[in-house]
Amino acid sequence: MSSCWVLALLCVMGLAVGQVSLAQNTPQNFLRAHNAARARVGVGPMTWDNKVAAFAQNYANQRRGDCRLVHSGGPYGENIFWGSGREFTAADAVNSWESEKQFYNRNSNTCAAGKVCGHYTQVVWRNSVRLGCARVKCNNGAIFITCNYSPPGNVQGQRPFEDITLNTY
Repeated sequence: MSSCWVLALLCVMGLAVGQVSLAQNTPQNFLRAHNAARARVGVGPMTWDNKVAAFAQNYANQRRGDCRLVHSGGPYGENIFWGSGREFTAADAVNSWESEKQFYNRNSNTCAAGKVCGHYTQVVWRNSVRLGCARVKCNNGAIFITCNYSPPGNVQGQRPFEDITLNTY
């Protein structure tokens, strides 16, 4: 096989791998992962919102230079993710946030002492119905993913996915 053919084959293989990576980070991938988590607790699905997604993309582009886990301070609920060492995907980010479920106490509507669960509660927040996410590869090779939620969740004094009324007689 000539070196020209080998080079062409490697280019095609590289494009295929790139497409697999891109194909795992579409709006549908972000929605599917979020909606699966929401379905597990009986919350209805979210829809993709291009305005929210544009905000997420703009912010992700700002983080491309340093990949720092800093919140945007924008008008939406927000989860951010950083990973290095492989091509992290939409599902990886959402699974990371959902893994905090173990620290959420439904009865007290609080996180376990010293633990974080607000990313999880934002994913399943019943009133957050519009989603927009973005993923960038940072200059240092790491992956930065942000998802924004409208309206924002994690409202103090409210529960993420249920409305419990205490009946006293």
